[in-house]
Amino acid sequence: MTFHPIAVGVRRAAIIVLVTFGAGCTAASAPAPSSTPSIPSLADTKRQVAAYVDSGGYAADIAETVTQARNYLTARLARGGKLAIVLDVDETALSNLPALRANDYGFIIAGPCADLPRGPCGFLAWIMLARAEPIRPVLELARFAREQGIAVFFLTGRPERVRAATEANLRTAGYEWTAVLLKPDALNTASAVDFKAPERRKLTEQGYVVIVNMGDQMSDLDGGHAERMYKLPNPFYFVP
Repeated sequence: MTFHPIAVGVRRAAIIVLVTFGAGCTAASAPAPSSTPSIPSLADTKRQVAAYVDSGGYAADIAETVTQARNYLTARLARGGKLAIVLDVDETALSNLPALRANDYGFIIAGPCADLPRGPCGFLAWIMLARAEPIRPVLELARFAREQGIAVFFLTGRPERVRAATEANLRTAGYEWTAVLLKPDALNTASAVDFKAPERRKLTEQGYVVIVNMGDQMSDLDGGHAERMYKLPNPFYFVP
């Protein structure tokens, strides 16, 4: 199978946090000062993230990438096969913006989430609330795929123990699916790639052709077993 370049839909905020190295000026009679990294402040970085979201740039970049995926899916239908798409959940199918905003764009794993829209809001507690809204262009893509007889698989690093809440949230958000694949509770991996790539391989072993693989992290996409890979922007957090 031939793999194609990844489509990345991040125009305005491809990199939110930059490290800029300054060059020292050398005087004739003095040694050159050592270069030190100039790192943006946390407050400035958070303002950039908020501006990217609030300006509509984040939503526009998502829509652009999903349009590319839908165009490929539509063109690919004519060639037939046992077709499937694979979608990540967090910041791909579902938006966790209320929890992220409540934490001032921090990421808190443990603890309660009982006072929204104020924080703190622990991510696991937020998952159990099952209140995340769909990322609308991705929902429309999933619906279109199912209308065309294409299997829809959700592949997420969420642990198996939150299956009930995850499926309830996806259902409330309007999604339907062929299967939801969650990470076994006892499985620990250095990278999400170590879980997700083998799961996509299993789909191909079942005869599926994964024509679209979409996620917000490179670790959602790396490892192959998909014809086309589409990365949505995520200025909030990084998953190795």
